[in-house]
Amino acid sequence: MSQNSTQRQYIEVHGARENNLQDVSIKIPKGQITVFTGVSGSGKSSLVFDTIAAEAQRQLNETFTAFVQGFLPHYGQPDVDRIEHLNAPIIIDQKRVGGGARSTAGTYTDIAAPLRLLFSRFGQPSAGPGFHYSFNTPQGMCSECEGIGRTTQLDLDRLLDRRLSLNGGAMLHPEFKVGKWVWKIYALSGLFDNDKPVQDYTDEELHQLLYGRDLKVSLGEINMTYEGLIERFTRMYLSKDAAAMSERNRKVFEEFTTSQICPLCHGARLNAAALDSRIDGLNIAEASNLEIGALIAFLGRMTDPLAVRVAARLTERLQHLVDIGLGYLSLGRETATLSGGESQRLKMIRHLGNSLTEMLYILDEPSVGLHARDVARLTGLLFKLRDKGNTVLVVEHDPDVIAVADHVVDIGPGAGTHGGRVIFEGSYADLQHADTLTGKFLSQHLPIKEKVRKATGHLTVKNASLHNLKNVTVDIPTGVLTVVTGVAGSGKSSLINDVFLAQHPGSIVIDQSRVTANSRSAPATYTGIMDDIRKAFAKANGVSASLFSFNSEGSCPECNGLGVIYTDLAFMEGMTSVCEVCGGKRFKEEVLAYHLREKSIADVLDMTAEGALAFFTEKKVRAVLQAMNDVGLGYLKLGQPLSTVSGGEGQRLKLATELHKKGSVYVMDEPTTGLHLSDIGMLMRLIDRLVEGGNTVLLIEHHLDVIRQADWIIDLGPEGGSAGGEVLYEGPPQSLKDCVRSLTAQFL
Repeated sequence: MSQNSTQRQYIEVHGARENNLQDVSIKIPKGQITVFTGVSGSGKSSLVFDTIAAEAQRQLNETFTAFVQGFLPHYGQPDVDRIEHLNAPIIIDQKRVGGGARSTAGTYTDIAAPLRLLFSRFGQPSAGPGFHYSFNTPQGMCSECEGIGRTTQLDLDRLLDRRLSLNGGAMLHPEFKVGKWVWKIYALSGLFDNDKPVQDYTDEELHQLLYGRDLKVSLGEINMTYEGLIERFTRMYLSKDAAAMSERNRKVFEEFTTSQICPLCHGARLNAAALDSRIDGLNIAEASNLEIGALIAFLGRMTDPLAVRVAARLTERLQHLVDIGLGYLSLGRETATLSGGESQRLKMIRHLGNSLTEMLYILDEPSVGLHARDVARLTGLLFKLRDKGNTVLVVEHDPDVIAVADHVVDIGPGAGTHGGRVIFEGSYADLQHADTLTGKFLSQHLPIKEKVRKATGHLTVKNASLHNLKNVTVDIPTGVLTVVTGVAGSGKSSLINDVFLAQHPGSIVIDQSRVTANSRSAPATYTGIMDDIRKAFAKANGVSASLFSFNSEGSCPECNGLGVIYTDLAFMEGMTSVCEVCGGKRFKEEVLAYHLREKSIADVLDMTAEGALAFFTEKKVRAVLQAMNDVGLGYLKLGQPLSTVSGGEGQRLKLATELHKKGSVYVMDEPTTGLHLSDIGMLMRLIDRLVEGGNTVLLIEHHLDVIRQADWIIDLGPEGGSAGGEVLYEGPPQSLKDCVRSLTAQFL
């Protein structure tokens, strides 16, 4: 074999400096599974996603025409000298699958297409070709709800307070309030007595207010077309796809509307012709709502030789869903309701069906949300991807996933500025003896807690029947740590995130949803300490506090406080460059001349939480910085954009802002996500601190070390979907082993 072809057996990275990477050079073997480990914030994602994946994606995109590139996501050039012998990448991350109300597990995986084909050929009576069975085409969708399955109506009593006049604020929607532009159209139209309560309007006046149309109204210089309140609301909000709304607009929208199952199709989304077409007694909507296992059984009953062929292809795709632990889903399940872990596994399914080889698969903690029982299924999928002739890169903390790696790269030794170097490369066997945090903690496990705390009372969940829950009534003890366990789909999230929180709405929820991630958000602004930092600078220099805000008076006029300039190059890739005026520091030059203990505001925002704790003497600031360090985020810079923070880091940032409260109920959804084995102890100490402070902590968790340290366990199951939804065990961890039906007990 020539030296050149030997070199091409590796992806070679030379001089990677993205984020905290310290000039990393590395050779990654092709055709193998390489797992990247290291503590949270060590630089794993910076190397794998921000460097290798970004460059592979950028180079692939550059093979398309400039016109096509305009429609593709833009990847900037990472800070690396060069990367050689890259393959075409497929990036499977944890971003939740969006897609709005029209996206289901069936449409997302494309499994819905062969199912439509089956019904179009063999359904009796036939409704026509395949697209006549789709709720996303005019030929197949229900005419009443347009294929959504629900209808949304304006709740007029929420929008209009009839006791008030127009001047008194009768219209309650924020865009219709007194003084707003929309309000002026009604108040200055001359059609109404603006001081008369709406309840005193004549029938004609009320009709005009609600339904009037095609009238011209003059607002000073501007002529407007008058629309009644209901007409305007319908046009502005109900005729738009709610999926495209911002979070704020959706909340406002939901405040003034009610949603109900479509009265025509009863939630089936399709028109009568599609719903009348049946195979073996089922129509396509009923087949789509079967759990995957039941759908496979339904397909197995086909007898027509042609139908058997289509069903066999469908069954093969469905079996992948079962293999990856998603057998409890139905094809009709909306993708917006899936967790991050479920979303990632669904993305993997899309790629298992293809016959592409020599691709570069890049996965981000694929074990998230998986019970110990299902991790073996996941590793089987990784083998399948590799054995087809692909290179698989995985960022992962789970020891069971690390154990199946052909090659392991450990990044560290610490986080942030203390990390960014390759501290180990080699086999899993060698890693077990390596002098790194990962190596040391691979074989260490926390013991099962013997001495559990006594509950101070309990919070009851009554008759929970949502999704697959089977009329569950359960007591959640207060003043202790309760862990809710069970395989994926067993009903944990339904019980806690849906039913418990609805019945006990005062709880503090610390979940995996992204912290606000616009370009101006940073840990300092998110945790609220930015105000106190500005005040400290203002007091030390005798000037206005607003000078020290990059969103206000003190911002650099060139970049408006962003520190970077975005240049739109139309159909070519846009450019991001450091602002030449402020050099990326975000502030005006005169603001940077003011100092607090010899540091400028830009210097402070460039500090890590660890460095800032040593610098600040101000009490309020120190309390939050201490909490950030306590939750293992000492490496985050105070001014770092939150868009660069991972889901796990975001969850711990939320935890840091809530740590000081007492007598509260905390609900956390898989807080170990993104945590290195060495940090689990840190997390448990934090949770113990919360409980000792008089709080009640309720975790949904799969990590066995966390389960072993609970005071009380509620185990759901025994399986996912319709085979789950029961409480198998309630009690302290040491007695769980006696529960024969519990899969958690087998792995504990």
